[in-house]
Amino acid sequence: MHEKERHGIIVSAVHDRSIATVSDLCGLTGASEATIRRDIATLDRQKRLRRIRGGAESLATPQFGGLAGRPFAISETINIAQKQAIALKAAELCEDGDPIIINGGTTTFQMVHPLASRRLQVFTNSFPIAEHLLKHSKNTIMLSGGAIYREQNIILSPFENDVTRNFYAKRMFMGAQGLAPLGLMEADPLLIQAEQKLIGQADELIVMIDSSKFRNRSSLVLCALDRIDTVITDEGITDREASMLDAADVTLIVAPVAGAPSQATAS
Repeated sequence: MHEKERHGIIVSAVHDRSIATVSDLCGLTGASEATIRRDIATLDRQKRLRRIRGGAESLATPQFGGLAGRPFAISETINIAQKQAIALKAAELCEDGDPIIINGGTTTFQMVHPLASRRLQVFTNSFPIAEHLLKHSKNTIMLSGGAIYREQNIILSPFENDVTRNFYAKRMFMGAQGLAPLGLMEADPLLIQAEQKLIGQADELIVMIDSSKFRNRSSLVLCALDRIDTVITDEGITDREASMLDAADVTLIVAPVAGAPSQATAS
């Protein structure tokens, strides 16, 4: 396929989807990842699209009505092995019959696979989590009400009297943009509002983050460290970060990633 033809396909796909990943574009063109990345860089210079991490974004993408943060389609391609290992450990904390909340995110989404053989009561604001568990498991699924935010694939409501207040959970599983001494961080006020309501419905808060999130920061604090019961992360966590959790009396579970040496669980 000639470069001009490939560029036409890339621009068309990005405009159609608003965001396209490198993997998506490889599948459409048959080109290698290196070639697609060069094409995206060229098209970005030509102002025909906007280069973003892991793919490309349409210049016509609305700059309002969305949420701050990386789109689901991009995030799900990053640190996938770590996310799968973390999700496996999270699923081990669940017993059949448990009522749980799974917040939307690409790390929490990986729980759907180990939960496929379970029978839980699952409340979620994630459209892909609900859809997958409905199709591939016998879990009971409840969805929160509100608007679907396409880029993050989550359902959020600004109203206080939504169905969230009617569900009790033994545990809530959630990801976050960052974790620091001040607490759990997110980037969008609407996310903060919705997630605080969910946290209030659960006895235990289980935070699922890959170790890179300990170095991320945001302008908004979702909750303090002392509200978190358990953090599940990968072996990239540093001793300093582990000590921060220990000082806040947060249980730490380190999930071994396939092919890497295992570490003991700390608390």
